[in-house]
Amino acid sequence: MSSILKYLCLAAIALLFAACANPGSGPDGGPFDETPPHIVGMYPNLGDTTGIGRKRRVTLHFSENIKVDNPTEKITISPPQMDAPEIKVSGKRITVELSDTLRPATTYTIDFSDAITDATEGNPLGNFTYYFSTGGGVDTMEVAGHVLAAENLEPVKGILVGLHADLSDSAFAAKPLERVARTDAKGHFSIKGVRPGTYRIYALKDMDGNFQWNRGEMLAMGRDLITPSCFADIGRDTAWIDSVRYDTIRTFPYTHFLPDDVVLYAFEETNRKRALLKITRDVPDHFTAFFTAPNDAPPTVKAVGFEDKSPFLEERNPTCDTITYWIADKEAAASDSLTIHLQYLCTDDSTGLDVLRTDTLELRPRLTNERLRKQQAEEDKQWAKQLERRHKRGDYTQEVRPVEPLKLKDSGGNITPMQNINFEVEEAIVRLDTMGFQLLLRQDSLEFAAPFQVRQRDLRHFTLYAEWRPAQRYVLKIDSASVEGLSGKVNKPFRREFGIMKSEEMGSLFVELQRSDTGHIVVELLQSDTKVMGRASVKDRHADFYYVRPGKYFLRLFYDVNGNGRWDTGDYQNGLQPERVVYCPQQINVRANWDTEHTWDLAAVDPLHQKPSAITKTKGTNAARTTGKAKNEERLKKLGRQPSP
Repeated sequence: MSSILKYLCLAAIALLFAACANPGSGPDGGPFDETPPHIVGMYPNLGDTTGIGRKRRVTLHFSENIKVDNPTEKITISPPQMDAPEIKVSGKRITVELSDTLRPATTYTIDFSDAITDATEGNPLGNFTYYFSTGGGVDTMEVAGHVLAAENLEPVKGILVGLHADLSDSAFAAKPLERVARTDAKGHFSIKGVRPGTYRIYALKDMDGNFQWNRGEMLAMGRDLITPSCFADIGRDTAWIDSVRYDTIRTFPYTHFLPDDVVLYAFEETNRKRALLKITRDVPDHFTAFFTAPNDAPPTVKAVGFEDKSPFLEERNPTCDTITYWIADKEAAASDSLTIHLQYLCTDDSTGLDVLRTDTLELRPRLTNERLRKQQAEEDKQWAKQLERRHKRGDYTQEVRPVEPLKLKDSGGNITPMQNINFEVEEAIVRLDTMGFQLLLRQDSLEFAAPFQVRQRDLRHFTLYAEWRPAQRYVLKIDSASVEGLSGKVNKPFRREFGIMKSEEMGSLFVELQRSDTGHIVVELLQSDTKVMGRASVKDRHADFYYVRPGKYFLRLFYDVNGNGRWDTGDYQNGLQPERVVYCPQQINVRANWDTEHTWDLAAVDPLHQKPSAITKTKGTNAARTTGKAKNEERLKKLGRQPSP
């Protein structure tokens, strides 16, 4: 073998061993690749002003094989495309082919956000936006900010944010948005390629893909007009040694675009397009009508064949869009084929106005009277067998089959002096005899009558009210047959002993508001974002909570513009913003036997940082990726070494 051939063989073997020894693929052939892909070529070039040719195609070439995560959601093209673009990924290349005809003298942007990573280790390219112009120069202005849910200040991810140069109130519902961006996991957006001018800004959960608002879609309306501008600024980049010490601070010039702090509050309107959604009749004695929107006036129901009677008892929810009709007439309830005339206001699709409509409906129960009779017969047979077995044993203690009682469900547990006892009944109440109620104050072995009131709240609920004494025990007695249901069932004797918490077991919270706007304000005491433990109206900038159970709480308030005591959403057609919500950024610790005073400066913290992280559902991070860096950190841990800072 010649010396040259021997050299080549040895070189090949050396290269083979080197490749096997350090493939860069982890435990333990060496560290994983941490280098993100970078762009090595673009067609057309970035910022091109000659258009992109008849094929309307943009091609990006990268330094290594790449992949694109969720392109339909993460890649946003502006101006918006009515026909979805075709996005192809092949090896080291991404191709975006636009389907819409390009507008003349217009800047186009393709925002890839953080969708591009390398194909092997998932190292992200980082946020990247490609842009070109069809002539006349490139528009470079930007508008940035955040979108928060109006009701609870949660970041809204994946919602479109767009601009309209048409400043009329109707443009949002009549024309597609002109330039758009999409929010990330933190609710942040940045609209690029904006032409100088004055705009209105909106957010839109675009369900039908037409880039304009339609009733039923989540939206947000900017309060102020937007006029983009920019200025030369100096940025600072800090290199840290660790989490406490920094190495160097590097400064660099950049163009600062304004506004960059827009905050939009997204909301869903109360549905006003009223229609009958469905009617269900699970059992013979009642049926429920579901409507798509609240009823200002309740519908009327008449049963065919029972026109001279009033066979129905109505149980309505607060917005009157779900109504249960209990059939009081036994003959009507016994019919497995009950025909009714339901008259209600519904929204005409062509005019948008409410018109009176009458539907004739035949209601058949899912569990028919015949099936109920068969069940009853089977239960009677089982009872007869049990009775016979008892007689054989000489047991004659119970000769009459027990009657099923009417079930009462109370709120249970010990209560504070600010609470009352609520009851729920399994069916419509036809008689509530408060003379059968007794409330007794227990002291040692004695019981004394205590004053109380019982009020029926609706068809199936009632509440017992009293002036409770802290640290005392009470006994509530309800005689049998004091409550009668529609079926004729009555309650069995009821007894409940309970205590009122001691004053020293509870605390008080006194909240003072600073820099609050005028108007009716309601402060809510929260255990979680959805669990409201108390509400207090603000008087003289103070909201007071008495007899609070010890624990950790949070505060939220809303400006009750219409004074109805509850938070109300917005209305696009009438130009109404949702009622403003503010969170207290601090957690409040209420201690037993202690008056806690808290001063709340409403303007101290901006809306993006008000809500405590403990009750924030969206933590503001994108879906976790397993990158080369993360893999290397895990590798070093397995090797017993600490990652470099």
